[in-house]
Amino acid sequence: MDPTATTDGSPLVWREDGLPQSSLYGDVYFSSVDGLAETKAVFLTGCGLPERFGAQPDFTVGELGFGSGLNIAALLDLWRREKPEGGKLHIFSIEAHPLARDEAARILAHWPELGDAAQVLLNHWPGRARGFHRVDLPGFDAVLDLAVMDVIPALEAWDGAADAWFLDGFSPALNPAMWREEVLAAVARRSAPGARAATFTVAGAVRRGLQAAGFEIAKLPGFGRKRERLEAWLRLSSDLGADEPAPRPRTLAVIGGGIAGASLARAARAEGLTVTIIDDPEGVAASGNPAALVTPALDAGGGPRAALYAQAFARAAALYEAEPGALIAREVLQLPASERDPARFATVAGQDLFEPETMVVRDDALAMTRALVIEPAVVTKAWTGDIVRRRVARLERDGEGWRLLDEAGDLIMIADRVALAGGAASGQLVPDIRLKPVRGQASWTTGETTVATAFGGYAVPTRDGVLFGATHDRDQIAVDVRPEDHARNIETLAKGLPDLASRLTGKTFDGRAALRATTPDRLPLAGLRDDGLIVLTGLGSRGFCLAPLLAEHLVARVLGHPSPLPRQLSHLVEARRFDSPVTGIGV
Repeated sequence: MDPTATTDGSPLVWREDGLPQSSLYGDVYFSSVDGLAETKAVFLTGCGLPERFGAQPDFTVGELGFGSGLNIAALLDLWRREKPEGGKLHIFSIEAHPLARDEAARILAHWPELGDAAQVLLNHWPGRARGFHRVDLPGFDAVLDLAVMDVIPALEAWDGAADAWFLDGFSPALNPAMWREEVLAAVARRSAPGARAATFTVAGAVRRGLQAAGFEIAKLPGFGRKRERLEAWLRLSSDLGADEPAPRPRTLAVIGGGIAGASLARAARAEGLTVTIIDDPEGVAASGNPAALVTPALDAGGGPRAALYAQAFARAAALYEAEPGALIAREVLQLPASERDPARFATVAGQDLFEPETMVVRDDALAMTRALVIEPAVVTKAWTGDIVRRRVARLERDGEGWRLLDEAGDLIMIADRVALAGGAASGQLVPDIRLKPVRGQASWTTGETTVATAFGGYAVPTRDGVLFGATHDRDQIAVDVRPEDHARNIETLAKGLPDLASRLTGKTFDGRAALRATTPDRLPLAGLRDDGLIVLTGLGSRGFCLAPLLAEHLVARVLGHPSPLPRQLSHLVEARRFDSPVTGIGV
């Protein structure tokens, strides 16, 4: 089944008795007696909920078989009523054949008592593209990561450890692949000490698989027509607690006020951290332009690099669309720059990494229908809050945390953790970071407009005109605005949009020059260094696409939470991948 199929290719059919049934496996999605009551009896009670919520402030639930979202809606309803103070619920679910939102809504309508819990899922219904989907669940102190892929790759990709597992695949007799011994072994590897698992089936293969994976099991009275159900648990090891976990950080200093720093601030505050942004008062970043493109880097290969940009793009677009006043325009047209581009565009349009109709070929060009033009200042102001305008010249670490010092050696502040998010300037604090500056100047004027278009260069609408560019000069660090670079931008514009270039010729332009930070492999740096510093830089010209998701990944790493990034994608951006020695910081 193609997980990106439309409703006509749905993985369910509606039986005459009104129950939804899998068209692939022939099993129903919920009990004909009462699906919600079954969920409560089998999964919530079976995993010791809500009693186990109070054992720790954060709780992680994994699920095999997202389906209509019924189990998760019931879990959310219970969590909101019974969660500990300050608690955060992390949910990881797997679904190879996702339903459309309208199908889920029809199913969940059977239980109006789920109310807000069902509605928040439907309001933020995850997409159907292959990969991980980060879903905010506002009002519930919860977040969902849905893996749209087969079960083994999904379990291998997730870096979390569940406190509870809902094993809710279709019947082992009809879908044996979901219940293989290797699947249950992978569940055990992704479980926290003392984790519990629950399922409706007591099939012998399931019992043996759980026991082989290290679970102890017990049969209990079943629900409805099922005589028995299964509960399983992992024992706490006798030496658990020998190594005390590191204390949870409370404060984060972010150096850099552009989109990378703003994204870190948003993600960290969502997890309860106190965040301070420090930015050089003379700093100049692309985030200061009147408009910015939000587009992925196109990769016809369809491998991990393509998946990284596709997932980051989907997350960024969702967040910017939810930010009041941020949006200037929707859709960006990518024009061909070579004879090979139309075929490459067709390949990209056919990739299941994007939601249906996100990439559409039109007359040899590629219409990126979910791509955006946004006003950067609206986003950065909303996400950063107040900014401390000081230049951080040195970092030191002692028993109190990190000390941020200015050029005179005076203390700016002390924080538990520090993040470098200042683009190319990050190399001034940590010289061993493998960054190269690339100077770029954009040009803009009023009185004209355009459809957002990319063609090697780009042209996009602003609130009152058009912005176009940009130059690309390696190893230049001067950020003065140059008339000759306005002329170069007009020359580039003439190659893609000659009519617009003709109308703009002779006008007076405003502009801005900034330094892009690039890496040797042209992938970003997003990781934790051995010295404890958090690094988010090297975003090149795709900062507005990459930063929001990578920031969430980094905050998850700092707090020991499950990352929204699959493991193979987090490895791509690991900050230590160039194996440089750590130098230049007092520790």
